[in-house]
Amino acid sequence: MFERPVITAFRWVPDFAKGQVRDLRVRWALEEVGQPYDVRLVDGVTVKAAEHRRLQPFGQVPTYEEDGLSLCESGAILLHIARKWPGLLPADVQGRAHAEQWVFAAMTSVEPAIMDLALIDLFEADQPWSAARRPASLDRVRGRLQDLSNRLGDKLYLEGTFTAGDLMMTCALRGLGPSGLLDEYPNIAAYVARCEARPAFQRALAAQLADFDAEPVPA
Repeated sequence: MFERPVITAFRWVPDFAKGQVRDLRVRWALEEVGQPYDVRLVDGVTVKAAEHRRLQPFGQVPTYEEDGLSLCESGAILLHIARKWPGLLPADVQGRAHAEQWVFAAMTSVEPAIMDLALIDLFEADQPWSAARRPASLDRVRGRLQDLSNRLGDKLYLEGTFTAGDLMMTCALRGLGPSGLLDEYPNIAAYVARCEARPAFQRALAAQLADFDAEPVPA
């Protein structure tokens, strides 16, 4: 008998991280393919314990369990979902390969630059090296956004129709938050808004935020 997938997610995060934690990617993917799932909420202590590290050796979320299969890392989980259920990958081999390349592009070419800027702005803002390091980090982000803007052009999605690649790219780009950088690239801003308007994304985001709201703020 098929068991519903179970994912892990944090029961509490600071306000700036709400809507950004990477279980959102997995929730969104499952919503896109119409697969119900369950959530096991964890905290900062639980994820570092041996039981969780057997699923996620680095003590992070999300993890994914389904019929004896356990996975960690949001990209691997996304690709598993996309390959198992229809809705996130084209049917033809070349189309699937093109869609999957954007999953990796989001995680290895775009997201690291965005995360570096977020690290400076959110976690190192009071450090003496932060102000000196920020311009170079900002330039890297703008370079990636310009490259992406050039490739996207006037298309609705990266490969014409929505795929797992668009899902991952949107999640990476959302890391820019209220920085205003997306506004410098109108086609990317419209692209992100288009992806966020998808009903599956809205359901996934609402589910993540509801889990945070259901839990008391730690003392």
